Amino acid sequence: MVKENCGVVGLFSLDGTNVIPMLIDSLRALQHRGQEAWGIAIPKKDPLKKLGLVSASASEFKKIAEEYSSYAAIGHVRYSTIGRSNIENAQPLKVKDLCIAHNGTISNVEELSNLVGGCTFTPQSSSDTLVVAQRLVSLMSENGKLGSALSLLKNEMIGSYCFTFLSDDNSVFAARDPKGFRPMVMGHKDQNNTYIVASESSALAAVGAKLIRDVKPGELIKFSRNGFETEMFSDDTQRAHCSFEFTYFAHPSSNMEGSNVYLARKKIGQFLAKKFPLKDADLVIPVPDSARPAALGFAQELGIPFDEGLMKDRYSKKGPLRSFIEPHQSDRIEINRWIIPITEIISDKHVIVIDDSLVRGTSSKAIIKALRRAGARKISMLITYPQIRFPCYAGIDFPSQEELATYMNGKESSLEEITEKVRNDIGADFLGYNDPENLAKAIGIPHESMCFTCFTGDYSSLGIKPTFKTRLEMKGE
Repeated sequence: MVKENCGVVGLFSLDGTNVIPMLIDSLRALQHRGQEAWGIAIPKKDPLKKLGLVSASASEFKKIAEEYSSYAAIGHVRYSTIGRSNIENAQPLKVKDLCIAHNGTISNVEELSNLVGGCTFTPQSSSDTLVVAQRLVSLMSENGKLGSALSLLKNEMIGSYCFTFLSDDNSVFAARDPKGFRPMVMGHKDQNNTYIVASESSALAAVGAKLIRDVKPGELIKFSRNGFETEMFSDDTQRAHCSFEFTYFAHPSSNMEGSNVYLARKKIGQFLAKKFPLKDADLVIPVPDSARPAALGFAQELGIPFDEGLMKDRYSKKGPLRSFIEPHQSDRIEINRWIIPITEIISDKHVIVIDDSLVRGTSSKAIIKALRRAGARKISMLITYPQIRFPCYAGIDFPSQEELATYMNGKESSLEEITEKVRNDIGADFLGYNDPENLAKAIGIPHESMCFTCFTGDYSSLGIKPTFKTRLEMKGE
């Protein structure tokens, strides 16, 4: 089974322009959301799916654009949080005359699978997206329209989801879950009268489209020859926007929930400096790349020099990739091997290292070792995100407790004790985490409208009380 925090796109050109080149460019602009596989779908044809990065198929783009020429299409880049990394789990998927691409996680997929034939559900044999598509098609056959089916499905389905759909009548749809866990935006390109929905506005900017607005939580959008239509399939007003999107996942150029991600991250760094005013440091450096705005904001707030003490080797096979969203530990280690310290910058300095998050500790431990070898006198590590102590069932890949750096093997521990354990494990002289209230204030979204389940262990926003499982049980590998 595959559950995902991925990237989705939907395009519809009212003047009949072939949107496939735009779709490919949009997916490339969402590559930071998924590096394992990608795919596209057009009406009346089986989806095209490829393993690896979108750019790895650059030599085929012209051929793909010709063979899959269409004015209506959807696409997907995949990052798996559960399930094996293979072509069978790549998206979009097609069930009867409906194609679907999904960003999120369906938490009660085992229960939902019983409504589509009572099949035995295992991570090796099924996909939450496939189960949803099968149930949705079944409900549509009984109730007609997609909106009516979603209104019923939302009561059966627990989890986070942004969907793009494509029907064989050449209509493109997009839907966002009622809590707004995952981001989704809508835009328009005047030049060829094309509507676009995507996980982030960076995908719009890549094709010259203008951002119109966020897709509302609980909203279903339809693009067809009749133009743009919208309806609400849920009237839920409680929000649970994913806080991890703002510190790590989203592209810094994107705008989400009325905030620019780069500016939000810079402000997070400023607020982190007020929490940890380490004024005796010589230098502030970011862990490349997503921590850079926060490190700059931190340095500016305290008046400490900012510099690039760590560089990624962009020319190695794994160097340009994001280690966190790699599915295998060996790949994460390979990526972190190619984060190289600049000795002349950090030698004999008290260095403050700013990172966006500390999940498994793989990156942090490797980076601190590298800084020690390069002669750093003292290393203080500050994390813009709070302690990640519980699994995420809303689409982020930390599905089991024992793989988290904060795991205390069942021992009751205070936040201070957990921090000290992690500090010792990674080898830092000082370790400090942000807290949810400070993070929410910096972003500018009310604390109660954001999801911090991975810190609190309160899964009420998802409506579940999970039974924690091992990575083997969750990933099926």
